[in-house]
Amino acid sequence: MNPNIGKAIVGGFVGTVLLTLMMRFVAPVMTGQKMDVPGKLGDMTGGGPIGGMVIHFLTGSIVFALVYAFLFFRFLPGAPWQKGLLSGVIFWLGLETVTLPMIGGGFFGAQMGGTESAVAALVAHLVYGAALGVIAGGPAAKQA
Repeated sequence: MNPNIGKAIVGGFVGTVLLTLMMRFVAPVMTGQKMDVPGKLGDMTGGGPIGGMVIHFLTGSIVFALVYAFLFFRFLPGAPWQKGLLSGVIFWLGLETVTLPMIGGGFFGAQMGGTESAVAALVAHLVYGAALGVIAGGPAAKQA
């Protein structure tokens, strides 16, 4: 059983917008510093800020949404919003243990603000996951 793929992609896009807004406006208040993962992605790939934002949105809107739809939705417990929250935690762990070290942020953001930035990123990923789960909803209706 999978959720509706179109709804999952819309949920991923809305979640990415919310996560990005939190990184830009909420995280600096929480951490005292700017969180610019798309900027770091752009620097790493040579695509600049626009290229980094494109990668960021494609990852959140398409890649993570499809991972949720085809894997996490199927195996995680709970209602869709709960599956979304758990997915957000899993995506956050990937960010903190794989992506940030690759882009120079250190393990759990040690080079980008440490605990405060890790907590801010967790909150942002919980918002992302909740939006993804709520919008993706339940399984797609069976075609007759």
